[in-house]
Amino acid sequence: MTPTLVRHHRYTDSYTDSSADASAPAGAGIRARDWAEIQERMLAPLYEAVYDRLEVGTATRMLSLGCGSGLALLIAASRGARVTGVDTDRERLALARERLLPDPGPGAPSGRPGPERARLVIGGPAAAGEAEGPYNLLTSFDPIGCAAGDSEGLTPALESAVPLAARGATVVLTGWGPPERCATAAVLRVAARLAGPSRAPRSGGWRAARRDDLEDVASRAGLRPDGSGRVSCPFGYADLDSAVRGLLSTGLFDAALRATDRTRVEDEVTEALHPYRRPDGTVWMPNVFRYLVCVA
Repeated sequence: MTPTLVRHHRYTDSYTDSSADASAPAGAGIRARDWAEIQERMLAPLYEAVYDRLEVGTATRMLSLGCGSGLALLIAASRGARVTGVDTDRERLALARERLLPDPGPGAPSGRPGPERARLVIGGPAAAGEAEGPYNLLTSFDPIGCAAGDSEGLTPALESAVPLAARGATVVLTGWGPPERCATAAVLRVAARLAGPSRAPRSGGWRAARRDDLEDVASRAGLRPDGSGRVSCPFGYADLDSAVRGLLSTGLFDAALRATDRTRVEDEVTEALHPYRRPDGTVWMPNVFRYLVCVA
């Protein structure tokens, strides 16, 4: 299983964004790298649990909505699945391309899936089309339930994706578990407080996950629930700096960054993380995530 305690990665000067407005979120390239190298792997236990339950393998033709930088696709492809990922974030998708598609140049690393088993498409599900027959697995691994409007926003994507799937295909939705089971919820409340009550509901600011978030999405998309599960996904970081960078890469603090300045957000997140700091300087926050298995 992919480890969730990550070492801080220092970047070269090519990723420095010294000209950025201090009140704006970090540059897209920096944040995409932080997500891919620090934060994304925290959800690896969720991906693995879903794939184990569904016996993902060579017979699987998967379409991943909001595939990001591609770790979930890479894990599925390593099990023999044929995978297609769609995302509107060009920076994250570029990193997914590095992971999944081999460099044709000399000395290219081996062992990546390649174009015969992996496809990446910028845009929404409609841009993906069918690949070698209809998909039999649709996944949405971007956890819903912690940003205002995220569950409602997923419905149109599902409505576009379902027609690309075979009759009776499996659809997997994922979300945050109950706030009382997620230590990170205490830190994410900083995002809501700094964004202000008048801003967060309209701008994707943090909100507490609700028990029926996933079921509500399934109902709106016309999907039939067929089982669910909970997975422990602790967030572990080598130090406070890595924790702050990883958390800010999620996008859940964007409303707070727009409402105030980056320095204040980073300082307050750092303060909120102190209860989860261990004597050796690492940061450890237990969390539970949910997944809902549906039939299209």
